[in-house]
Amino acid sequence: MARAARALALARAAEGAAGPGPGPGPGPGRARLVLLPPGGGAWPDPHGWREAVAAAASALQAGGLVAVPTDTVYGVACLAQDSAAVRSIYSLKGRNGAKPLAICLGDVERLYRYCHVNVPDELLRDLLPGPVTLVLQRSEELNKDLNPFTSLVGVRIPNHPFMRDLARACSGPLALTSANISSHGSTLTVLEFQDLWPQLSLVIDGGPIGDIQSPECRLGSTVVDLSVSGKFSIIRPGCALTPTVDILKKKYGLLPESS
Repeated sequence: MARAARALALARAAEGAAGPGPGPGPGPGRARLVLLPPGGGAWPDPHGWREAVAAAASALQAGGLVAVPTDTVYGVACLAQDSAAVRSIYSLKGRNGAKPLAICLGDVERLYRYCHVNVPDELLRDLLPGPVTLVLQRSEELNKDLNPFTSLVGVRIPNHPFMRDLARACSGPLALTSANISSHGSTLTVLEFQDLWPQLSLVIDGGPIGDIQSPECRLGSTVVDLSVSGKFSIIRPGCALTPTVDILKKKYGLLPESS
């Protein structure tokens, strides 16, 4: 019943959000809405899950922007290696061009292609996948138009089966940011960023993320800079600050960068 009610609310919202875009398909002015089946790709609807992943991957490959559920808040993704799509994300959010975008990958193994890593692999796997963004030195493989003002890049591997499957389905990394206008609050349901729908190619509705009444659920990922050997710096406390710092200090002996 809850899923049916959600579908009805989405249908009504889509009618109001659809702009003058041509035809019924995805594209600027008319976002296609996809309800993500429960089960993480397994029972009861693996076919529907695979269709949702394929639809999102196709929209991204076509240069589109796709709204996605993560393990923290709703996000908007595009292909990080697609310079035009990256510019579209900044335009969508009204984002300061000097604020970097994180990249999103499906597995820790892929991180080494796009970053220079100076911490143990075990440390990466203790934190990823999870609600943490690790800031590392970027490699030459990454699109030079993505954050051209810095030699660093933030990396996310969300602990969310859809995001991991989607990242694996794409040939390169995703650029990922929160689904909201810059300086506005993070979003935990797709209806909360309904104003952005007309500029999106696809909206993947994975249902509410966490407790929508709780401010703590809107904090986003904990962002930690690991680019200096032996040290760490917290850029944003986020939702996983205490366990992240405990792992870095107690298990790996890293020091706060101000030390």
